[in-house]
Amino acid sequence: MDREPGLSVRLKLTLSYAGFLMLAGVLLFAAVWVFLLRYVPERALITGTTTNGVFPIRFNLLRVFAPRAAAVLAFLLVFGLVGGWILAGRMLAPLTRITDATRLASNGSLSHRIRLPGRKDEFRELADAFDTMLARIEAHLAEQQRFAANASHELRTPLAVSKALLDVARTDPTHDAGEVIDRLHAVNTRAIDLTEALLLLSRADQRSFTREPVDLSLLAEEATETLLPLAEKRGVTIDTSGDITPTIGSQALLLQLTMNLVQNAIVHNLPEQGIVWVNTSVSPKTVVLTVENTGEKLTPQLVSTLTEPFQRAERIHADHAGVGLGLAIVKTITQAHDGTLTLTPRSAGGIRITVELPAMSPHADR
Repeated sequence: MDREPGLSVRLKLTLSYAGFLMLAGVLLFAAVWVFLLRYVPERALITGTTTNGVFPIRFNLLRVFAPRAAAVLAFLLVFGLVGGWILAGRMLAPLTRITDATRLASNGSLSHRIRLPGRKDEFRELADAFDTMLARIEAHLAEQQRFAANASHELRTPLAVSKALLDVARTDPTHDAGEVIDRLHAVNTRAIDLTEALLLLSRADQRSFTREPVDLSLLAEEATETLLPLAEKRGVTIDTSGDITPTIGSQALLLQLTMNLVQNAIVHNLPEQGIVWVNTSVSPKTVVLTVENTGEKLTPQLVSTLTEPFQRAERIHADHAGVGLGLAIVKTITQAHDGTLTLTPRSAGGIRITVELPAMSPHADR
């Protein structure tokens, strides 16, 4: 924004300090006049007694007092300007560092931090808040750059495969057309799934959804019933339990969150006799959805990366590769609903995933 030039804050503070000193001096001299000089007679009084020395009269006192008062006021003006300039500079030094850091950030240098030393005050609170904001922006930007690179790679793969299949069909007329069509259908389906997942991730990240009362326990039941055929096919048992868990949010997004968690727990399980536990619970301020499963033992280092986009690692089975966005979508939906997502490896194998969301106020629907 273009603004007309004006006085600096330092100059304004300097003038304020000097003006305050001048006002204090004028008030002091006015008090002297009101409480002292006004009681001094204008002319010498003649009495019957003689006094030694000079009899004070108002004119003589004013003639002596006025030049010295003017000199004191002049000194206060100079002292106020010089001292105020120095004092204002010292007071505004932290603000100058914050301004410099802001300019660096606006030029793209997000790694710079203010790190203002000293005890806590308003300037240091502002500097710490600015440092925290820069750290979050830097982390978010790095995550977006990684996501864009991974998304470009993932979207390029099905296109390259489709092109290769079409080249084979064009150069080899004897090739089985049905096989090419089936493979093209599979590749195209995977590309559509990936695109829809990216759109869902973007929608959740922008929080462009309508909030309404939602019961997580009902969504958990719906997700388990929908994915029951997949669990039976893989020999996985689903055990559901819990309480009514009312919260506020998007029913479609929270259902997608629950579906992703249950499907992830079914797919990444033991080859035989695997178990998935789905539980909902409620506390005075939060509602909790917990999904855990059996499976191979996982390290905390691996678990900490599973919510990153396209982080499939070695846990994905070949027959259900997915698009690598399941838990990334869960994380984004959870954050969009002001919740927390916790992933914990189970000591016996498998993983426990906990989603904690704000509970719906009893008067929210009134």
